[in-house]
Amino acid sequence: ALLLAGCGPLVQVGGNAPAPQALLVLRADAPPPEWRGPTAVGDTLAVAVPDVPAELQTLRLPVQVTAASVQYLAGASWAEQPNRQFQRLLADTLAGNGVTVLDTRGGSVSPARALTGHLREFGLDVRGAPLVRVRYDAQLAGPRGAGTVALRSFVAEEKVASEQPAVVAAALNRAANRLAGEVAAWVKG
Repeated sequence: ALLLAGCGPLVQVGGNAPAPQALLVLRADAPPPEWRGPTAVGDTLAVAVPDVPAELQTLRLPVQVTAASVQYLAGASWAEQPNRQFQRLLADTLAGNGVTVLDTRGGSVSPARALTGHLREFGLDVRGAPLVRVRYDAQLAGPRGAGTVALRSFVAEEKVASEQPAVVAAALNRAANRLAGEVAAWVKG
């Protein structure tokens, strides 16, 4: 046992890369309101974690370099995968706009409606003037047996002054909040 201990760690947690200076997060512009009294189950909504393409299944921030080439922004690391952060931002924005959002992870109540979708783009695009782009293809399903699903694509873009991780993350947060506001208006309408 002493001989093995002298060889050093067999597994290095965190890899060889140095820790990032900061982790990037998304936050809703306004926190959701505090819970209020009883709500009719027919007025509830569940917000699912969006599906994402492979380049977004990471803690790195994608940079679209050409139509067929993606790189990752040096020094940028999300605290959690962007689709999970976007789901919470979307749920908080909907709740802030008066929609009763149920967290279905641990509850036994089935919501009346479900918002699912695909987060197709969430990163920096440098093919022209640098900008961030968020694209969410939403699916809003009504109560079971209603027979209809509403579909809509939402896109928000914002120019960035620099390609520094903090600047890009702040622009993505603003674009995601603007897009979430549009989704909230659509869900309520």
